[in-house]
Amino acid sequence: MLGAIVGDIVGSVYEWNNIKTKDFPLFRGDCFFTDDTVMTCAVAEAVMNGGGENDFIDAMKKYGRMYPNAGYGGRFGEWLISSDRKPYNSFGNGSAMRVSPCAWVWDCGFTARTGMWPSNAMEMTRLCAAVTHNHPEGIKGAMATADAIFMCRYFFGGYHGDFEKPINDDHDKCKRRVKERIEREYGYDLSRTLDEIRPTYRFNETCQETVPQAIIAFLESADFEDAIRNAISLGGDSDTLAAITGSIAEAAYGVPNEIKEKAFSYLDEPLKDVVERWKQFISKA
Repeated sequence: MLGAIVGDIVGSVYEWNNIKTKDFPLFRGDCFFTDDTVMTCAVAEAVMNGGGENDFIDAMKKYGRMYPNAGYGGRFGEWLISSDRKPYNSFGNGSAMRVSPCAWVWDCGFTARTGMWPSNAMEMTRLCAAVTHNHPEGIKGAMATADAIFMCRYFFGGYHGDFEKPINDDHDKCKRRVKERIEREYGYDLSRTLDEIRPTYRFNETCQETVPQAIIAFLESADFEDAIRNAISLGGDSDTLAAITGSIAEAAYGVPNEIKEKAFSYLDEPLKDVVERWKQFISKA
């Protein structure tokens, strides 16, 4: 969850002023949290409340109304302030940027024991997207992001099944597993390099033109900070791109303490409270 928040804050100043380099100050004085952070916190609260359909709707509307000027997309902003609780068939990248808390309740131990993905948690993740972004591409973008986070938790965390050894000491092998599954299960092309994408990549708010690029930014990274820099160097919807990449990179590398503390300092008290409650919740999950 905090990886998404870091990516959002760092990328906030580049969304409308894209840069095509990794050489930039990680935190500027004019950085700020956006709708990506607000909705990630809303999803975290919804998960803590049970992760049902109404939990997601209630939390998103609650935090959206608390932060009406956070930078929401047009249709999502209208949905937040309306009495309507039905989805509106979006395939925007908002479903992917907010999904990270869901992926932290997928049970790595269950997969190690059974070789299967945790279906109940996956269904909760689908709901997180579908309450607004019920277009197949909107759901796919969220599921692919959550799956990548889960696989990083599993492989980088040293989990293994009965007939395989842990591979957490070989980061390249971990990333190959992530790449292969995302391509196979979700149909995203992850074969392009950042250098190939960067020259022509432009602002795009769809899952299908944000999620693959965010995953590639992670796949080419050396550590958490490098992953954030990779994502922002592409340009495009910088804060959301970096939020998605950051959420995956956190599961692989963790977030360095100094980066955690700096990002935390940009949050106000209600959002800090959600983060603190989430830390307690996930430590007991």
